[in-house]
Amino acid sequence: MSLQPTLAVVEATRFRGHDPAYHDYVQLLVGNVIAAANEDGWSVRRLAADAGTDPLLDATADVDAVVIVGGEDIHPSFYGAQTGYANESRHLPEADAAQIALVHSALERRVPLLGICRGLQIVNVALGGTLVQDLGEQCVHVNRGVPIPQVLTTHTVLPEAGSRVAELLGSGPVPVRSAHHQAVDALGAGLVVSARSHDGHVEAIEHAEAPVLAVQWHPEDVAAPAGQLSALLGALAALAARVPA
Repeated sequence: MSLQPTLAVVEATRFRGHDPAYHDYVQLLVGNVIAAANEDGWSVRRLAADAGTDPLLDATADVDAVVIVGGEDIHPSFYGAQTGYANESRHLPEADAAQIALVHSALERRVPLLGICRGLQIVNVALGGTLVQDLGEQCVHVNRGVPIPQVLTTHTVLPEAGSRVAELLGSGPVPVRSAHHQAVDALGAGLVVSARSHDGHVEAIEHAEAPVLAVQWHPEDVAAPAGQLSALLGALAALAARVPA
């Protein structure tokens, strides 16, 4: 790893002209990740997956670690399901395909990877897992019918004993900020559950062998408990430092 490690922060798209409020809020969250990474000593490379698979793989070929951040629902065709479900967002299949390819590339090259929200779902789907397409109108994982800056809600998660999440954030219950209407259903190959919410839904996963960790919540939100994002980025740096040059 280089003296100043390079971190790829990968979002689905930089363009959401159809929904400026949502776009602005996503940019705020992504900006928080970048700012925290810069403070922690990373050289950050910000990338958008909708540029295509080959450009994304080329742009990440020499990075020391990857963060895949939040965004739109993954197109159901990538996990064997159909469109037309409740609270469905727009889809960006080209971005989905590129981020899925990035997960495979990271695994093959042993590049540490952190997934946040959509990033967790990308990791799961990339490894053959499926998603619960909608958690229902009474879902406690997102605030509905409110302005975009108010969609995140606070709830607790319980880390699994011995998991990386438990090592980083404690045994819990851990308060988190989230805004998701989908969740892991069947786990992808090689993945294990690191944390669940009080209602039993999967809130964090990790790979049993590779340096991959993903959380369904938003540690980068301004109202997230202090230290969560730094802990996760710190773990990413520690993992990257162990990867042979």
